[in-house]
Amino acid sequence: MFSAQGPSLRELAMQALSSVERGYDLLAPKFDHTPFRTPDGILDATADALGSLGPFGEGLDVCCGTGAGMRVLRPLCQGRITGVDFSAGMLAQARKAHPDAEWVRADVRDLPFDEAFDLAVSFGALGHFLPAERPALFSGVYRALRPGGLFAFPIGAPQPITSGWYWALLGFDLAMRARNAVWRPPFVMYYRTCPLHAVRDDLTAAGFTVTTVPLTLLGRREDGSPRYRLVLARRPGTSD
Repeated sequence: MFSAQGPSLRELAMQALSSVERGYDLLAPKFDHTPFRTPDGILDATADALGSLGPFGEGLDVCCGTGAGMRVLRPLCQGRITGVDFSAGMLAQARKAHPDAEWVRADVRDLPFDEAFDLAVSFGALGHFLPAERPALFSGVYRALRPGGLFAFPIGAPQPITSGWYWALLGFDLAMRARNAVWRPPFVMYYRTCPLHAVRDDLTAAGFTVTTVPLTLLGRREDGSPRYRLVLARRPGTSD
């Protein structure tokens, strides 16, 4: 799963026994050489689906990490593109890789923006928030968008119970819950706490109008349903 340039088992253990922020600070220099970095295929499928909805003005990557989401924002946005994350280590790597973008260190549960962006995206971040924390996250994104602005992120279909991935993800979540029950600070990273129906409900409660589109470039499951959907949460209204 890891290239020769990726973290060692010892480094991963140190990350897992840290807080989320400290863990990602430690992992940042080698993050792009791990499977945790969003694959280019998902980024490209997202950009393709958003292409017909743009162009956009200013763009924001929420929980930007090392800046992989710039691959989506740069061709779609005509104005500035910005990444926000609370890991100083991840932002340092992002600045090196994308010096033309703006980078802001902040807790995304309290975003420091007010009607500043036309498009917001996020990749692989929802598992870092407990369900009770999602309303603050989504409300902050809502405030950060101008009227008519769009918040978009891919979400995978649930794995069937017959799939090995179902049991692998279940086992990971159970291991993380056990770790957090006996070790402080907690490391919040779960794969099964953000099903589409719950995410849709939280986005709607924050004021968004929510639709989804299949990411057809990523294929379909055996039953014909898409492997991934793109959630499109729009802030009602029209920009001046």
